[in-house]
Amino acid sequence: LQGEAWKAGNGKGGAGPLLTVDRQAPGSWTFQLYTPGTDNCKKGPACKAPSADGTPVSEAAAKKAAAPVLKALGQDDAKLDASQVMGARRAVNAEPEVGGLPTYGWTTGVVVGASGEVVGGSGQLTAPVKGDTYPVLKAEEALALLNSPGDGARAGVGGCAGPVPLEEGTEQAPCDPSTATGAPGKPEKPQQKDRQTITVRDAVFGLAAHPVRGRQTLVPSWLFEVRAPGAEDAFTVTYPAVDPKYLASPAPSPSPSDGSTSSHDVPVSGWTAEGTELTVHFSGGVCSDYDATAKEDGGRVTVTVTATSQPDQVCIMIAKEFVRTVTLDEPLGNRKVVGTDGKDIPLFKPGARLPAPSSAR
Repeated sequence: LQGEAWKAGNGKGGAGPLLTVDRQAPGSWTFQLYTPGTDNCKKGPACKAPSADGTPVSEAAAKKAAAPVLKALGQDDAKLDASQVMGARRAVNAEPEVGGLPTYGWTTGVVVGASGEVVGGSGQLTAPVKGDTYPVLKAEEALALLNSPGDGARAGVGGCAGPVPLEEGTEQAPCDPSTATGAPGKPEKPQQKDRQTITVRDAVFGLAAHPVRGRQTLVPSWLFEVRAPGAEDAFTVTYPAVDPKYLASPAPSPSPSDGSTSSHDVPVSGWTAEGTELTVHFSGGVCSDYDATAKEDGGRVTVTVTATSQPDQVCIMIAKEFVRTVTLDEPLGNRKVVGTDGKDIPLFKPGARLPAPSSAR
């Protein structure tokens, strides 16, 4: 046990296979067949990962290689997607069912190298435990909230509520006036001519992963399959299906001065490292600019991602995944990667999905 995680392996001078499992449920885990070395490695194979050159294995071969891992996790009947390719590696992403419902963002990712062996992966070790029960909305009602800029009674994109159930006896807090551009507490709706339309092709009731009180939680949600104008591929946007009166308001954002840009920190969902390059993964709104910085201090590296946006800009209200790369003074090695809150950031999970649109800016 090291800190808040169990670690197994990491032989061969610290460059061997490493399995890390969080002590706290649901037991998020990561696996690396080859752990990055350090600058003072002696020349030899123990200090190097295999070359990234080569041709990815077929989807069928990748699924076959990932099958024993998924079976051990009890996810051998999960829905699989092996279309993601990263250089010579292919990722097999499994979306398991929980309680008979499809999940989104609860992905198990298994990475298969060009030689057909499993070289990495991540997921959750234990199945989630059922919590409280809340009334849910119909798909049409959830879609209406998703399309709404939000006001004091809504929990939509541009509104003021997130997918956090209220404690018993707690009243719904009003919208933060700082989010408004017109009357206090009520954001001004954009003109119809400024809005873009994306087509909803399908809606499925399921469970989507959201952070609730600092922990990943599966929340009843509508999973909308949508397609933006001019896009070839459809993607999924989720929205909590919980009745808005049971959703708590997040902390208010600072109010920017008139005409100035607004900035805020963005949570980092994962990282990868190669040499002195540290790549961070996160999601956010499509109209913000993002900058990443890293502070090296002893055995850890603190990563900060800052989003900057124009307060009066009208923007399509969806989120997408982003990556930013920062250069470290020395290779990451065995140092921890943490966020501005001091909490560990996990190794990037291949195939991890977008959060609910309520987090988009």
